[in-house]
Amino acid sequence: MTRMFTAPGVKSSAQTKGSIVALILFTLCGILAAPTPAFALHRVAHHHRILHSIGRHLAGVLYNPLFRPSHDSLLRQNEEIDRLDLPRIQDDDQLEAMKATHELVPIIESDSLKIERSLDPSRRYCRPWTRDFVQDLADAYYHQFHAQIQLNSAVRTVTVQKKLRRHNRNAAPADGDTASSHLAGITVDLQRRGLTKDEIRFVERYLFYLNALNLVEPEEERRHWCFHVMVSERYSDWRQTQTIFPVLPSDEPSVQPVTAPPPATVTALGDTN
Repeated sequence: MTRMFTAPGVKSSAQTKGSIVALILFTLCGILAAPTPAFALHRVAHHHRILHSIGRHLAGVLYNPLFRPSHDSLLRQNEEIDRLDLPRIQDDDQLEAMKATHELVPIIESDSLKIERSLDPSRRYCRPWTRDFVQDLADAYYHQFHAQIQLNSAVRTVTVQKKLRRHNRNAAPADGDTASSHLAGITVDLQRRGLTKDEIRFVERYLFYLNALNLVEPEEERRHWCFHVMVSERYSDWRQTQTIFPVLPSDEPSVQPVTAPPPATVTALGDTN
């Protein structure tokens, strides 16, 4: 039998080929494990687009309000202001004058209502009937959940609204047919962010009933996650007729309203648009 020998330190062709293949595979693994910056940036950008798309989809699922903001809603709010012949408050001087004549009244914190700390104390004011609405809703909410509802915004001046428009493109104009109804002191923003599904549904049903009676014009703002609610002066007359405060049942909003146990304040009765 003939044996094949190789000199010491010299590999056969098969061994050499095997070494080359192994080296190539090792190099490829290194490239895949540590991609070039361009390749890495491409992958990051691709993943970012995917995550952004998923985020938008989830936001759409989570944001499914009963009262979507609309151009028509802004028109209705301004029509009510014009019907009542209310002024759009121009500046702090006019604001203070209306406080002095009690055309605007202070909103006070209570066991059922808290106020956003960043809200300027000089703007924690609104029309008397709007304050009645806030107090009634806060008491009804507290009666249901034993928790406070939060007021984020109330009256604004034209000066303040113009400043707001500079850094918030979604804010309503300071003039025109779609101007912010905060300027007339009949509107408040109530915190929506952080509420549970049941809490949001409760507030929506509450507003649904009053909206059906043309007593409020609500919107659920997406950017600031709040309930923007304009309150009609008619609320005062309607309120006097209530011995117990009506709310909707826990079914769909289209069901006819029924009554619920009265909040304490009602039993005694005969601020980014």
